[in-house]
Amino acid sequence: MNKTTKLIVLTALVTLCGYQSNAQEKETIKRDGLTLNFTSLDSSFDPRLKQRMIETFFTVYPLLKKEYNENAATELNFVIDTAYKGVAATGGGRIVYSPAYFKQHPTDVDVVTHEVMHVIQSYGRGAGPGWLTEGIADYVRYKFGVDNPGAKWALPEYKDTQSYTNSYRITARFLAWLESHGNKGLVKKLDANLRAHTFTAELWKKETGKTLDELWVAYSANPAL
Repeated sequence: MNKTTKLIVLTALVTLCGYQSNAQEKETIKRDGLTLNFTSLDSSFDPRLKQRMIETFFTVYPLLKKEYNENAATELNFVIDTAYKGVAATGGGRIVYSPAYFKQHPTDVDVVTHEVMHVIQSYGRGAGPGWLTEGIADYVRYKFGVDNPGAKWALPEYKDTQSYTNSYRITARFLAWLESHGNKGLVKKLDANLRAHTFTAELWKKETGKTLDELWVAYSANPAL
């Protein structure tokens, strides 16, 4: 390899390393006993949105930790991953976000609120129905979200075609109705039992005096929050 070729190869390697460094920028932020590692694999990711996500984490996560699970992780990892095609996914204290989604929905910062609740939940396998897990996470977004109006995110109006098993916002609205109709603290009890793997279908009647289906009938008859 002659000197000119070596120089070209070396320049290409330096450029590539520089690109990878920028594209995989990692920042570690520590506040009040919590650590957030923020890694972006998208060099074009909006730095203002990044800062909003960081502030949302440090605003919401301590509240959720105190309210639902004081033993939840104190160190989390946020990854902006160009290869991920969903909205966001959480596992083992690592939350992957889609930059493509945020480019289309730049104000939806409370995706963070929903996802960090999954870290708080930490139910593991076989704890209970998935629709309830996601319903609780959206209920928490409804209750603790920092800017749901800015994202034009809200709980849907009741429709007779809905079911409590629809998950996400539909289940969240049902949970919000239960909380405001004589069952304050129910979501916290459901969450604790799911995490302890002591959740059963009988828990609804034990805590409310009605079965799940009976509760849904009552909700359907008077769904106003």
